[in-house]
Amino acid sequence: MTEPEFLRFQSVVRRVALAVAATVPTERMYSLSLGSQQGNAHLHWHLAALPPGVPYDRQQFHAVMAENGVLPVDDASQRELAQRVRRHR
Repeated sequence: MTEPEFLRFQSVVRRVALAVAATVPTERMYSLSLGSQQGNAHLHWHLAALPPGVPYDRQQFHAVMAENGVLPVDDASQRELAQRVRRHR
């Protein structure tokens, strides 16, 4: 990405993070950039809202590692959450 493209993209990531934080209880927002030039070269961001009250030893990398548990969320709940987040853009 060129620098202007990157900055524009980061602006979108920030707006989405703020909308998520305005929608669900959030003590901290984690933003992870992942991608690879090998295989299917791509770039994407993960935003993970840390809810209030998570003990310190379960924050940071521990909080976003699938092996430490994943919240079961059905498709209908995800659609409803996405609609709520969109209202905060």
